[in-house]
Order: sequence, then structure tokens, then C-alpha cells
Amino acid sequence: MGADVHEGDKGEGHRAGSGVPGNGVDQGAGGGAGSGGGGAVDQEFLALERELSVLLRRARASSGEMVREVHPDLESSAYGLLVRLEERGRQRATELAAYIGVGKATMSRQLRALEELGLVAREPDPADGRAWLVHLTDVGRERFGTVRDARRARYVRELASWERAEVAELARLLHRLNRGVERG
Repeated sequence: MGADVHEGDKGEGHRAGSGVPGNGVDQGAGGGAGSGGGGAVDQEFLALERELSVLLRRARASSGEMVREVHPDLESSAYGLLVRLEERGRQRATELAAYIGVGKATMSRQLRALEELGLVAREPDPADGRAWLVHLTDVGRERFGTVRDARRARYVRELASWERAEVAELARLLHRLNRGVERG
């Protein structure tokens, strides 16, 4: 989330010659989603793809930096697991895999790595002795909390010119997008 959204951009989120204003929606093409106007829908989705690509690229870079602060050997992809465990508490590996959208083998590998780093631990599930629950260790919770606080402070700085209602709306829309992707 820096000032280099697009080359030639002055931070308004506008790409020269794209016809896409600062809010990322082509407002001059007419015909919204479902109107059968093809071109306008394509422009809206192209603008969405472009902005999400920039956001995701930056988020990956930022997550890599932040995750190394939790532990130097931690993979950036594991940060989402720490977030989920901090928010929801003890969970089965299958629940985590379904939420994150990875297979059981990938989840097992990631959890094993987190366990070896001392960030998570497993315990038998009292409801089903054959299953295990994963949870943050005290060290994992402390390190994660420090990094999460730093990440939130960064968002506060970067979005200081935004109204709180705009931040809430962005969070709401991203949640809606994530729910849609989760459902497939």
C-alpha cells in the first residue's frame, strides 16, 4: 500500500489512459454488470483484476516482512493460519485447511513447521479422541500479537486520510469477496 499504484499515478488510484477513475470503476462506459453491455463489464472486471493484482503483490511482500518478525523461518503462507487460530482458538487441521483453501497434506506440512518453531501445539480433541486440535502456544500468541499490532498500525498510517466509514466499507466488501471465493 504505497504510492506506486501505477506508473504516472499521483496516488489517486487512476491509471493514465485507462478510463478508470480513482475509485477503480469505469463510470463513463455505461451499462453495469448484468446489463448485457459487455464492454463496461469487461472494463470493470479488468480494473478489479488490476487493482487486486497490485494489492496482492504488495500484501505478499508486506506479509513476508511481517511474518519474519514472528519467526525468521516462518513461511508467509502460514500467517493466515496464525490469524485464524488467534481469532477462533483451537481448531482441527481439517477446519483450517477448509478455511484457508488448501489440501490436508499442505495443511499438515504447514502445521508441522509451525509446531517445530514452537508457535502452535496439538492436543487430543475431547469430542473425538482420534482427532487433534491445534492452538497457538503462549510464545506463538505473543509473537503474533506483536506483529499484528504493527500491521494494524501500518494500516492506520496508510489509511489516515480515509473516513472510518470508508475503512469499514472496504472491510465489508473484502469480507463479501472472501465469502464468495470460499463458497466457490
